[in-house]
Amino acid sequence: MEQATTDIFEEIERLKKEKNAIILAHYYQEGDIQDVADYIGDSLGLSQQAAKTEADMIVFAGVHFMAETAKILCPEKKVVLPDLEAGCSLADSCSPVEFKKFKEAHPDHLVISYINCSAEIKALTDIVCTSSNAVQIVNSLPPEQAIIFAPDKNLGKYINKLTGRDMLLWNGSCIVHEIFSSKKITQLQHEHPDAVLIAHPECEEVVLDMADFIGSTSALLNYVVKSDKKEFIVSTEPGILHEMSKRAPNKILIPAPPDNSCACNNCPYMKLNTLEKLLSCMKNETPEITMEESLRKQAEKSILRMLDLSKQLGL
Repeated sequence: MEQATTDIFEEIERLKKEKNAIILAHYYQEGDIQDVADYIGDSLGLSQQAAKTEADMIVFAGVHFMAETAKILCPEKKVVLPDLEAGCSLADSCSPVEFKKFKEAHPDHLVISYINCSAEIKALTDIVCTSSNAVQIVNSLPPEQAIIFAPDKNLGKYINKLTGRDMLLWNGSCIVHEIFSSKKITQLQHEHPDAVLIAHPECEEVVLDMADFIGSTSALLNYVVKSDKKEFIVSTEPGILHEMSKRAPNKILIPAPPDNSCACNNCPYMKLNTLEKLLSCMKNETPEITMEESLRKQAEKSILRMLDLSKQLGL
């Protein structure tokens, strides 16, 4: 098995050179995919890398909306995704038809949408944000500006709490971050009294209220690396533990348990991508992400506004 994996790694490296391809991988991908990627990051970092790459083909090891974002930013490049079924429960929780009605019912509201949404939602959005820059983007707007925030209600509540805003929230959520068990986390804290609880802001409020540190995927990673603490309970998708372990090998990392019989809380969509599927999609250059140019151009405006604001704000 180890030899087979090594052979796949070598073949992927050969194809990268042959096709002038770049592999972008999210922190929630399986460890082997992260190891073969040219860049690993969260949604903001991946968007920034996609926008500036000179590769001819972007192989996006993540979920569908992420590959869509890369295509929106790089229309002249071929963008492929190892498994087209790698969707996102949060993106699926926001129907474009229903959201358009919601937006039209509040014409005085500016729309900020979390990047975890479809191209159709981005096209209905004024500014896209990520969990890395959402608070700063909201704070950059005049306090009297009414805002709709979509699709994640938990992230929206957290931003409202930090900024003092009263944004109107779409009722969407992520299946991974919604089912962390506060009861089981409390038990873990009792078993590991010196452990620091860190959490992603997509988690429910009850978990965030327990947390010692709240931040985006990359912020959680950096916190663990820089902290002088030794033990951490990590309340986000456990794929991040791979990079955390590499960058902080002496730290003890405990995945927060969900409210079911599983020990950890894997995203079923992220884990649809495998090393074998990645190799296949590089060889065959499919499944390819495509979209109507009119939709792409409309969706691009909100993403470019985010990237411009992020640059202005030094993010």
